[in-house]
Amino acid sequence: QVSLVESGGGLVQPGGSLRLSCAASGSSRNIYTMGWYYQAPGKQRELVASVTSGGTANYGDSVKDRFTISRDNALNTVTLQMNSLKPEDTAIYYCYAYTNQYWWGQGTQVTVAS
Repeated sequence: QVSLVESGGGLVQPGGSLRLSCAASGSSRNIYTMGWYYQAPGKQRELVASVTSGGTANYGDSVKDRFTISRDNALNTVTLQMNSLKPEDTAIYYCYAYTNQYWWGQGTQVTVAS
């Protein structure tokens, strides 16, 4: 069992920044990949970014060069720094961890609006 707790969502103006954090507990020693997906109303969940335990990062096309993912293996945390936010980034952001199955956080709302 892996439990994930997210923090850091909120309301921000276009062009602004937010930082999301996610902390894993439970059987967190076996986590291979951690990352974030987002889901906008009426749309499917899409990958934002992921990072392996070895530090290899992967980004969705829409966030490349704007978002940065980082991970602390010792603390079992993953952070998503989001810069130059756009209204189309508005969504619920879900932290996930992959062991031999996917584990999900409860989601945090990010709203980008004037």
